[in-house]
Amino acid sequence: MERAQGSLSLVNFRHPMQAQASYTKNLWLRIRKHKPAMTSACFIALTCIMALCAYLLAPDHTPHADRQTVEIQSQGPGYQQLFLRVPISDSSSYQGISAYWSGRRATDRWVPIAGYSLKGDSLHIRQWVDENTSIPVAYALKSITGGAAFNPEQHLAKRTYWLGTDLFGRDVLSRVIIGSRVSISVGLVAVVISVSLGLLLGMLAGYYRGWVDALISWLINVSWSIPTLLLVFAFTLALGKGFWQVFVAVGLTMWVNVARLVRGQVMAIREMEYIQAARVLGFSHARIMWKHILPNVSGPLMVVAAGNFATAIMVEAGLSFLGLGVQPPQPSWGGMIREHYPYIMTQHAVLASIPGLAIMLLVLAFNILGNALRDAMDAREQGR
Repeated sequence: MERAQGSLSLVNFRHPMQAQASYTKNLWLRIRKHKPAMTSACFIALTCIMALCAYLLAPDHTPHADRQTVEIQSQGPGYQQLFLRVPISDSSSYQGISAYWSGRRATDRWVPIAGYSLKGDSLHIRQWVDENTSIPVAYALKSITGGAAFNPEQHLAKRTYWLGTDLFGRDVLSRVIIGSRVSISVGLVAVVISVSLGLLLGMLAGYYRGWVDALISWLINVSWSIPTLLLVFAFTLALGKGFWQVFVAVGLTMWVNVARLVRGQVMAIREMEYIQAARVLGFSHARIMWKHILPNVSGPLMVVAAGNFATAIMVEAGLSFLGLGVQPPQPSWGGMIREHYPYIMTQHAVLASIPGLAIMLLVLAFNILGNALRDAMDAREQGR
C-alpha cells in the first residue's frame, strides 16, 4: 500500500515548467473555442499582413497612394475611368527594392479621357472634365510612344475605383490599405513602450515597496490625474508633428495603467511561499523578479496590452483628425476622416465612413480578443 501511494505521488508530480506548459495549452484551448475571439484574431492577422504588403496590394503603387487626378474627385464606389498614360521625362523605371516597401514613383501622368482617335502623327483625345464636359486635346504620337507604334493596351488604362475617389481624385481603397500601416505601427510601438516602462516601474514599486513604491506611486498618480489627450498634446507639441513622434507620444502616455496593474500583482505574489523560499535559497532580487514573478503577471499583462493596442489606435486617429498626428500626404485613417467629415451629410458620406468603419472594426477586434483572454484566464484560475 505504501509503495502504491509512493508510485501515485511520483506519477502526479509535475515540474513547474510542465505546469506552465499545461496552463498555456488549456488557455489556448479555451480561446480557440471562443469563436468571436478567433474571428477577431484572424481579422487582426489579416490587417497586419495588409499593412506589411500594402504597396503590393494597393491598386495605386505611388508613394502614399498620392496619384492625384482632380477631374475625378469625389466619385462613388465602383467608379470606372479610362486614362491616357503620358510619360514623364524625368522619371526612372527602376527604383530599387525599396519601392516594394515605400512605393514606386510615377513614371507617367494619367489623363482621364472620354475617347480618342489617331490622325496622322497625332493622337486626338477628348479629355474628361466632368460627367457632361470634355475638351479636345492633341498629343504628338512621338511624345506618347517615344517613336514606337501606338499600342492601346500599353498607353491606355481603364481603372476601377472600388471604394471611389477622394477630394483630390486619389484612390480611397489604396489609401485605406496604406493607412493601415499607421494604425498597426502606432499600436505596436505604443504597446511596446507602455508595457516596457509600466512593467519596469510596477515591478520595482511592488517588489521593493518603501520609498521606491512611494516615489513611483506619486509619479503614477500625477500622470493619472492628467487627461490622456492633453498629455498626448503636450508630448506632440514638444516632440513635433510627424510619424515617429506620434508613436512615442502615445506610448509615453499609456504606461500608467500597466504600472498600476503590475504593482498590485507583484505586491500579492511577493508574499507567497515560493518567493520566500527563493529568498532563503539566496537568489538575487533580479532573478526572483524576472524568473519567478514575471511569468505570473504575464497573463494579465497580455489583456492590458490588447486594450492598450485598441486605445493607441483611437488616440492616433484622434490626433490625426485634429491635425496633430501623421501629416499629409501620408495616409492615416484619422486623417482621411478629417479630410472628408464635411461630406457626412451629403451623398459622399462614404469617403469619411469607410476609414471610420476600419477604425471601429480593428478596435472592436482587439477589445473582443482582450475580453476573451481575460475570461479564459479567470476560468482557468477558478478551475484550479
